[in-house]
Amino acid sequence: MSVWTDVIGQPHVVRTLSEAVADPAANTHAWLFTGPPGSGRSTAARAFAAALECPRGGCGECTECRTALDGSHADVELVATQGLSISVKEARRLTELAQRRPSVGAWRVIVVEDADRLTEQAADALLKSLEEPTARTIWLLCAPSVEDVIITIRSRSRHLGLRTPPPEAVAELLSRRDGIDAGAALAAARAAQSHVGLARRLARDADARARRDEIVALPLRITDFGAAMAAADALVQVAGAESGASAAERNAAEREKLLVQLGADPAARTQPPAVRSALSQLEKDQKARATRFTRDMVDRALIDLASTYRDALMVSVDAQVDLVNVAQAEAVRELARRLDPTGLLQALDAISLARTRIEANVPPQLALEAMAISLQVPAQSRR
Repeated sequence: MSVWTDVIGQPHVVRTLSEAVADPAANTHAWLFTGPPGSGRSTAARAFAAALECPRGGCGECTECRTALDGSHADVELVATQGLSISVKEARRLTELAQRRPSVGAWRVIVVEDADRLTEQAADALLKSLEEPTARTIWLLCAPSVEDVIITIRSRSRHLGLRTPPPEAVAELLSRRDGIDAGAALAAARAAQSHVGLARRLARDADARARRDEIVALPLRITDFGAAMAAADALVQVAGAESGASAAERNAAEREKLLVQLGADPAARTQPPAVRSALSQLEKDQKARATRFTRDMVDRALIDLASTYRDALMVSVDAQVDLVNVAQAEAVRELARRLDPTGLLQALDAISLARTRIEANVPPQLALEAMAISLQVPAQSRR
């Protein structure tokens, strides 16, 4: 058992980072971890942080390893934004933190799990720390791709690309770490397209599986304009259900915890002005988190939707590859009968355009309606 155990399907990453831990000459002051969603870039960054703090280079068992991995190590700062972007204020706080020497460990490590969400102003605030690195401070930045990170940041970092792990590796991890049945783990890994976190949820949450099944079934239903509008509504509702599944309970727990920290009575009908101000800020943060999470869930729904057209395209051209949606193979084949390869490619382009529009802050409902109109299929098979 070591800190690298959960970094699956990335032998080149483990090798490079292990060498950097063992030989300071192979290390650098800033690393940029990139890879598709679910590839484990944040997991790799946390494992690297733990290995840097570990006296034995990443044993996975000592206090330094355990606290670095769970985010409680005094010299490891984990930044995972809950909003749509990382603010200038947060960037300045990190810059100030980077100037301090480590207090208990060998390094001060700052892990930014969403470096692609740095605004241009926030990135500018970080530049000084990256241009003039402080001794014993290491930045670990994570993003989906190099292009998602502002050029002034990526040009001052060493890039390390992660690939999508094979479904079998994800299934093995779920079985070993979470005790999930091997068959269920593999089915979930394939449906999640090797996204580890999503595969775990699909394997353990029947409601999540049902919501995904609803998305995968949509293409054959979009046969006219009315059906297209209904499909767009269904995608929004599925994303909303995912977003709201745990939000209410989590928000209430955060509110109660804040009141306790402030020494206020959670049962009181009115609160002092200072407490009301803190509660107002908490509600603002929770709203920003909900907005981001809903958009993330819409994007995830579109990825699942695209997987159906991808599978149909593979069937249409008789490609010898595994289907993502094995359980829905008959629906996939029917979609391949209704649309030719050109039509399937156009559908994938329409989904990609919708994702781009939503990322550019187009209201999801409008982007999904425009997409759904272009996804209409014939009511009958071509053959």
